Amino acid sequence: MRPFLKWAGGKYRLTKRINEKLPPGNRLLEPFAGSCAVSLNADYPDYWLNDINPDLINLYQTLQQHGWPFIEVCRQYFIPANNTPEKYYELRDRFNRETDPVIKAALFLYLNRHGYNGLSRYNQKGHFNVPFGRFKKPYFPETELHYFYKKFRHAQFTAVDFEEIILSAQPGDVIYCDPPYAPINQTSNFTSYSAGGFNQAEQLRLANVAAIAASKGVTVVISNHYSNFVMEIYSQANIETFPVRRLISCNGERRRQVDEVLAVFEPLSHDN
Repeated sequence: MRPFLKWAGGKYRLTKRINEKLPPGNRLLEPFAGSCAVSLNADYPDYWLNDINPDLINLYQTLQQHGWPFIEVCRQYFIPANNTPEKYYELRDRFNRETDPVIKAALFLYLNRHGYNGLSRYNQKGHFNVPFGRFKKPYFPETELHYFYKKFRHAQFTAVDFEEIILSAQPGDVIYCDPPYAPINQTSNFTSYSAGGFNQAEQLRLANVAAIAASKGVTVVISNHYSNFVMEIYSQANIETFPVRRLISCNGERRRQVDEVLAVFEPLSHDN
């Protein structure tokens, strides 16, 4: 099933390959859930889905709590009159001022489907600032919303630091991480999806806590770009690389084939 959100860097096309790396378990944890493409296409008894973006998690929690009535609230924004630059920027301003969590969640879905390229970006004041996307007829993802609601009715949703999630995992849990990617080179550093960005120190911190979780009996799978830096910090993992076609700049015409990495931190065996 496709996610109901458009999401830059989403893994829907790679879910089969990623899920082949995920062993059976009691619960799947995603510290960087994004659109939840991997979990939507996985089969676990339980899920812990986390993202540092509180607006995203508010949307998921609102859908989980209210179900179909909330889907109907969202539907009212998907009308032709709202698919103009003037109305988009009016509703974007309202979103940035909104305090009602249900309305804010519905507006986040509207902005995602009407904004440029499925981006979710904020300025230094914390205001959503993605420009109008100019789509002829934005799709209202009713089927996908309903599927998400049914599948994750009992899931846990949080907006905390990834380390808290990973170090809370217990044997029987499985972790999939899709962090903001390390730059392919020094001129392609497009990782500032949230305030503070995700620099090399954060990449290294993620690799270190993944190794700690593996030492406690938890499998951790991480996606990233191939680079010398990435191969170095994932040296304790089993690594698979494969080519993917990806947008590498803000220019939608510039797509090229790059190497993707799947790093699997296997649990250490214990003989006691």
